[in-house]
Amino acid sequence: MIKKGEEALEKFSTTAYPKAINQVAKGIYHVTGYGHSNAIVIEGERSLILIDTLDSNERAKKMMTAMRKYTDKPVKTIIFTHGHPDHRGGSGAFKETVTEIIAFSNKQPVLKHTALLADVFEVRGKRQFGYALNDEEALLQGIGIREGKAVNDGKYDFLAPTEVLTADQTERVIDGIHLTLVAAPGETGDTGFIWLKEQGILCCGDNYYGCWPNLSAIRGGQYRDVAEWVDSLDKIMSYDAEIVLPGHTKALIGKAQVTEVLGNFRNAINEVLLQTLQGMNEGKAVDEVVACVQLPAHLQHLPYLGEYYGTIEWTVKAIYYAYLGWYDGNPTNLHRLNSKAYAHKMLALIGSKEKVYQEIEQALASGTYQWALELSDLLIQVEDKKGDLSKIAALRKQAPLETSANSRHYYLAYANDLEKN
Repeated sequence: MIKKGEEALEKFSTTAYPKAINQVAKGIYHVTGYGHSNAIVIEGERSLILIDTLDSNERAKKMMTAMRKYTDKPVKTIIFTHGHPDHRGGSGAFKETVTEIIAFSNKQPVLKHTALLADVFEVRGKRQFGYALNDEEALLQGIGIREGKAVNDGKYDFLAPTEVLTADQTERVIDGIHLTLVAAPGETGDTGFIWLKEQGILCCGDNYYGCWPNLSAIRGGQYRDVAEWVDSLDKIMSYDAEIVLPGHTKALIGKAQVTEVLGNFRNAINEVLLQTLQGMNEGKAVDEVVACVQLPAHLQHLPYLGEYYGTIEWTVKAIYYAYLGWYDGNPTNLHRLNSKAYAHKMLALIGSKEKVYQEIEQALASGTYQWALELSDLLIQVEDKKGDLSKIAALRKQAPLETSANSRHYYLAYANDLEKN
């Protein structure tokens, strides 16, 4: 959080994913800004290979209309870098021409019965991505323009894979193009990258993009193994690419930029992991670890490590609970009072609700919005409607301080939901 977080987020969005079709080598195009995610078009002898398909059917169609400036060949092959819907949502636009759809197998199996959480994931995902916000409220989705389904520009239209790769590495020649497909779990367990050796180009999916990655999604979900993500970045760097094409934000062009940026990106993530584990091993509680973990000075202000999507704090918390579980070692927390009982006792100790009202007003006036939120929750637990109103005000004050689009969306969407109830 910074004083002008919203301003920093807007500035990032104006440069990170311009609407463009960039020909990065003969017959290879990196498409940015046409959807929330990127796509890569590879021209074969008689057809096109499409790596990812944008987030909606309409946007995929618009992309291909623009591509006709360069080629009129049909899309016959689709390769998904991973299973997130913003990378697969446009695939249905190619159902008349596509003959094979390749995906990577999931190296991190989904927990049994996860489907029973569909409703809560729906609510929290909607808030994280700002789907119910208007354009003025949402601005963008952090690492790309708003998804088509959020702005009436098409819908998810999925085609199922015809082949799921289970090997760690697969060599293929498709319409005269030699590709190496390599499993590289990171943001998802089914992530992989595509290496074009002859051109020195690597398509990395979402294991790298130009800001702090979503190492832990606030919508919820299984732990994204940060150590394995670092291993996958090491694997990517071992290919000595001249050009790296990410699934969001702009390409890395030239061996020097690839080496520097990917190296710093990998080292920053690894540093947070190791510092977190060290703090945990010293017996620190999670909030104490959050307070002491920071990037080395030479990494702190790099533009491609800005917290416009994920944050270091969320990363630390995810690592902490993944390795040690929910218990922080303090016996007070083994059987804490439930939140309602705690609120009643705290209000009795404070003496009156009026004192809480006054403290909330002072917190809102002084800019200590987190304190206002916590005090509002005391009132909400004792079913005082003033708690809802003060929480709405604090959420809307807090949102402009956020550089992360995800947290900004969540504050605003939650405030809107509270106001409706």
